[in-house]
Amino acid sequence: MNLLYKIPSYIFGLSIYLCSLISLGQNKSTNTWQITNFTKQDAANPILKPDLKQQFFCPVQGKTVGWENKNVLNPTALIKDGKVHLLYRAQDSLGTSRIGLAISDDGIHFKKMPQPILFPEQDAFKKYEWPGGIEDPRIVQTEEGSYLITYTSYDGKTARLCFATSTDLIHWKKMGPMLKDPKYIDLWSKSGAIVVKQVGSKMIATKINGSYWMYFGDTDLFMAQSKDLIQWNVLEDAENKQRISVLQPRKGYFDSRLVEPGPYALMQKSGILLIYNSSNAANFNDTKLPKFTYSAAQALFHLERPYQLIQRSNKPFIWPNKVYEQIGEVNEVCFVEGLVPFKSRWFLYYGTADSKIAVATSPQR
Repeated sequence: MNLLYKIPSYIFGLSIYLCSLISLGQNKSTNTWQITNFTKQDAANPILKPDLKQQFFCPVQGKTVGWENKNVLNPTALIKDGKVHLLYRAQDSLGTSRIGLAISDDGIHFKKMPQPILFPEQDAFKKYEWPGGIEDPRIVQTEEGSYLITYTSYDGKTARLCFATSTDLIHWKKMGPMLKDPKYIDLWSKSGAIVVKQVGSKMIATKINGSYWMYFGDTDLFMAQSKDLIQWNVLEDAENKQRISVLQPRKGYFDSRLVEPGPYALMQKSGILLIYNSSNAANFNDTKLPKFTYSAAQALFHLERPYQLIQRSNKPFIWPNKVYEQIGEVNEVCFVEGLVPFKSRWFLYYGTADSKIAVATSPQR
């Protein structure tokens, strides 16, 4: 006879109950790597809007333009001199993008600088940046104390992942495309999130096994590595010489259409935390969200093997449910790019409906 039938039913039931508690505890502990409990700051949101009074002499067009007439969106952020510095994308009435700078004492109320800090010029990089402009910045600091920004240049046909450096956030040295290999330089690329460690309020690009690492892409996520933050090489499969995909869309989920990096990738004890953006497919998707909804989730990669996925969210932690997130240049969009530790909270900055900028906060653990 099966010994199971000799166990009194109440003992068997108790064992099942205890196993379920253990399982719940294990599931709960696996979520401790995520940054949770973000609250949208509804009283202030959206915190940045287009401003028709912002005027700028465009060196390409040779005339003054309203450089943020159309939209402001997709900001990156850092802490400098005890203040939040927000580097944001602004579009003029023709759709050309430039990067502006706004500064805040409290992380909520910002004062914009009147001129953009990074923009298309009559230089060697114009061929990559005009007429689409410079889009979607993500900023980190170097171990030497300077700043490195990754951004997308758009010539109207191809998006290219580019970067620039600065010592003061005002004056920038453009470095051109990050993927300079002839195989990749004319291939669509964007959204570079460099792996960093947190030192106080600073996010500093840090080597793992002798290399810097970066996640990029807006379909699947791919990776590149560098010895010096200047020359970057795409991770390839040694057999087929194709890019290695480290995070993919999932049918039936909120991220069924595409995945794309959010801010920097943050080293933690449990691994490398990557907040990522995603889009809901037209079909075989998350039926609770409208098709093409942009929301954000989190993924954890191995601390010594950044290409190895350990865990990822099964649900987004932020998604459009406010009017300014649901209606705009592109409807149903929350697109995150800025994350800073400030006043004992995490401040998450994101573009809403590709039109405005909002913030959500979470207590720091």
